[in-house]
Amino acid sequence: MESEGYAMGHDHSHGHSQNKKALLISFLFIFTFMIVEVIGGIVTNSLALLSDAGHMLSDAAALGLSLAAFYIGEKASNKGKTYGYRRFEILAAFLNGITLILVSLYIFWEAYRRFIDTPDVSANMMIIAVIGLVVNILVAWILMRGDTEHNLNVRSAFLHVLGDMLGSVGAIIAGLLIYFFGWNLADPIASIIVAILIIISGWRVTKDSIHILMEGSPRNVDTDQVKKGMSTVQGVIEVHDLHVWCITSEFTALSCHVVVGDGVDRDEIIQQLSRFLEEEYDIHHATLQVEGKHVLEGHHHCCT
Repeated sequence: MESEGYAMGHDHSHGHSQNKKALLISFLFIFTFMIVEVIGGIVTNSLALLSDAGHMLSDAAALGLSLAAFYIGEKASNKGKTYGYRRFEILAAFLNGITLILVSLYIFWEAYRRFIDTPDVSANMMIIAVIGLVVNILVAWILMRGDTEHNLNVRSAFLHVLGDMLGSVGAIIAGLLIYFFGWNLADPIASIIVAILIIISGWRVTKDSIHILMEGSPRNVDTDQVKKGMSTVQGVIEVHDLHVWCITSEFTALSCHVVVGDGVDRDEIIQQLSRFLEEEYDIHHATLQVEGKHVLEGHHHCCT
């Protein structure tokens, strides 16, 4: 028997719409400024700007992919996809994480080349970098209005933008050092610092998305504690074959066998356990198979 709350569905729908709107506005801002930054990077010969523009390109792709994931995820379930297409959001997050890592590796390589042969860089890069910082702060604020805490897809897009914001800060600092001291090495050094921060974010998103794709249990759910808590419900003798996994970062599912005593109202047990799982672990999709204690005795007998 399953338990699904209307309020949960309503809140999810509202949050879903808010996340889509935040991603769409952010995509338009980032894509527009990316073009400006590419032109500025070429004109001023700044790797810090070009690497930032490259990251903005990955941002635009990440935001576009995340946006597509929401639309694809809305497709209804069918015989072949009984959970629908909601897990496409996790695939999008995984691809975004890989993209972050690849972008950072490219920046490392380009910075290495510039250490060997340091080119002249125009300090005018600061002007574009400052505008880029303002755009990134605005986009980060918009995305923070979405669900960056629970939705891995939105969080991966937010981390892209956060890395881009740090890139703009790095470009500004490099521009100041070049303007006042003529220190052109500041450009690749700033790029390396940003690349390190980007690769850390990319690794975290990739690791989290792989965990969900492998149907791992949520980080905040201790299966032993869940089993112990369910066993405290009056009438429950034992809980076994417990499985907890993530369909998406916002959708946790659980299934288990519950052994109860003779004469126990099974419907009442299911309601109590479902309420416990919702209140304690925010699990709204639970499949509970209730068994009599004779099943447990037979199981123990065949195992001895």
